[in-house]
Amino acid sequence: MDSPTPDAPLPPFEVLVSRHGAAVLRVCRALVGVTDADDVWQETFLAALRSYPSSGGVRNREAWLVTIARNKAVDHHRRNARVPEPVENTGDGTPAGGDDVVRSVEAGDTAGRVWAALGQLPRMQREAVVYHHLAGLRHAEVARLLGNSEAAARRASSEGMKSLRALLVPGGKGLRSGRDD
Repeated sequence: MDSPTPDAPLPPFEVLVSRHGAAVLRVCRALVGVTDADDVWQETFLAALRSYPSSGGVRNREAWLVTIARNKAVDHHRRNARVPEPVENTGDGTPAGGDDVVRSVEAGDTAGRVWAALGQLPRMQREAVVYHHLAGLRHAEVARLLGNSEAAARRASSEGMKSLRALLVPGGKGLRSGRDD
C-alpha cells in the first residue's frame, strides 16, 4: 500500500526516498539533463520533506513526488533562462564546451544517446515517456500531470516511444519499455 490511512502515522521520510528516489531521479534527468538532475532531485525531496507532515491524504506518493519534480524542473528552466552564460570563443565560431548531452553521445555513452533523443521529442511526448516509462506512472496519472485525457497521454507515450526507437535504433526495434498500461 503506497499511502497510509488518514489515522495512521506517516512512515519515516527515508522510506519515501528509498522507494521512489530512483524514479524521481530518472524524471529529473529527462526534464533538466544529467548535469543538473541531482540538484533538481535534491530540491524535489527538500520540498517534499517540508510538506510531508501534512501529506497524509496523498494516495499515490510516487505521482506526488513526480509532480513536485516537474515543478522544480520548471523552476530550474526559468532560473536558467534569466542567467546569462559566459561563452568562450574557440576561434572557429563555436562555443567552447558544448552541450553535455552531445559530448556524451560523441563519447559513445548509451545513456547520453537516450537523453539526447528524449530531448528531440516534442514536449508532450517527452513528458509522457518520462512520466510513464521512466517514473512508472499509470496513464491516468500522466494525463493529470499533462492536463489532458488518458487516451491523449497514452497516445503521446506511444508516439514518443515510437520516435525514440526511430532515433536510437536502425529499424526502430531496439528500445522496449515492458509497460503496457
